[in-house]
Amino acid sequence: MKIVKRVFIALLVLAFLLGGYGAWILFGSAISNPFNYKTIADIPTPWGYERIKGDDTAYSDYLRSLPLKGRGADVMLFTGGKARFQSLNYAVVDMPILSNAEQCADVCMRLRAEYLFNTGQYGMIHFKDVNGNTMRYGGDSSRKAFNSYLRKVYGVASTYSLSREMQQRALEDMQPGDVFVYAAVDRPGGQKYGHAVMVVDVAVNKNGKKAFLLAEGNTPAREIHVLRNFENPIQSPWFMLDSDADLLLLSPFIYKSSELRHF
Repeated sequence: MKIVKRVFIALLVLAFLLGGYGAWILFGSAISNPFNYKTIADIPTPWGYERIKGDDTAYSDYLRSLPLKGRGADVMLFTGGKARFQSLNYAVVDMPILSNAEQCADVCMRLRAEYLFNTGQYGMIHFKDVNGNTMRYGGDSSRKAFNSYLRKVYGVASTYSLSREMQQRALEDMQPGDVFVYAAVDRPGGQKYGHAVMVVDVAVNKNGKKAFLLAEGNTPAREIHVLRNFENPIQSPWFMLDSDADLLLLSPFIYKSSELRHF
């Protein structure tokens, strides 16, 4: 009877914790960008952590330079109005949405492409469609041509193509610009949608333990935003990496450790 009682109490505690977590997602009203940071680089690291340079320092610097909207900004939909579940939003990236097709995987491709475009690496801008065909950017510094190219990519790429195109990365080797991504077909049980979020910053402490920031888009198309970490929902958006974990709870999404990938 004692064992049964303990199991029952444990289940009650778990239900309470999950209930509280779900309640925060549904009803949480914490103000976004509470300290009015101007860029991702302005978000302080956890105590004892320092930002890493990354394998591609220029790419890391670009992601950290992404501008943020001011304190209290809501995530807006492409079609107008506020997105649901504003409590997921720690800070809104100040970057216009290109089309109603700019969703989660598209945002990850866009941030990669924006870096290459802004650094003049036009020949490096290419992504695969869902059939495995490579779509290359054939333009130059024309923003109009670049935006047109991205809109075409959005129409034929997805979490499926992105997950197949990118290379797997071990958690302990995480870099800014990496992507957590899975396609619906990778999850048993008939899951309808996949999801993708980008690692936009990484920091490390003296013991080698990493912390990281995530940014996402979603469906329907909405502004890119830095995700809130619900383990510390009021102050810190940093996620603390457990490199030995098989599953990672990243805001409301659960990823397998094998689903971290890089371009």
